[in-house]
Amino acid sequence: MTDTLLRGSLRGTALLLGLAGYGFSMAMMVRAGLGLDPWDVFHQGLARHTAMTIGVASAVVGVVVLLAWIPLRNRPGIGTIANVVVIAITVDVGMLLMEEPTSMPVRVAMMVGAVVLNAFSTVLYVGAGLGPGPRDGLMTGLVVRTGLSVRLVRTSIEATVLTLGWLLGGTVGVGTVLYAFGIGPLVQFFVRITPKRVLAVSGWAPVADASDLGVRSHAERDRTRRNRFTTMRRCQSPKEIQPTPTC
Repeated sequence: MTDTLLRGSLRGTALLLGLAGYGFSMAMMVRAGLGLDPWDVFHQGLARHTAMTIGVASAVVGVVVLLAWIPLRNRPGIGTIANVVVIAITVDVGMLLMEEPTSMPVRVAMMVGAVVLNAFSTVLYVGAGLGPGPRDGLMTGLVVRTGLSVRLVRTSIEATVLTLGWLLGGTVGVGTVLYAFGIGPLVQFFVRITPKRVLAVSGWAPVADASDLGVRSHAERDRTRRNRFTTMRRCQSPKEIQPTPTC
């Protein structure tokens, strides 16, 4: 009972810290003034061509992305709902606490820090195992179903959304490109350095098993695949099995 409560408390703490960090990182990107992240570029692009605000566009896209979970067999959780609420609050709080820097080196440092914090926060709240947000659930679902790396899947999603947002007229800056091509490798890096015993019981466990994150090494997975393939080749079909001649 005590272990269950402790585990639940740790998961809840990881979820809240991760979501708060994620929202704060978004506020840092806005204040840095060097470009929005790809999803917000897309939301802004949609808002330019519709009567929606960026916030409403974000919610609508979130619902559409959740529909994409169906073929991926993802299940939403309390973390999926908390994603919308906590991030919205922490973005506003972060904007109130921070002022836009005037020095370019400070703006660059803030942007880089925002991307790093965003990646770390993603690992925290997805790792809580209480349900990822719509967009991160799309990433983890694709990793599990395809076996591709987090780096490749996340970067592909971000690059696609960025391109669509840019074509729709969303604002793109050097920070946008940094985020699009840096977030995937950073998320994968933070997951890789997570202790295996923690990773194996976290929300990243199915992703780690399906991709190259580290619960099992490349060599171990390749060895398993080779053994399976060799066994299949050695097995004869019923037609190939001939009765033993008798005198």
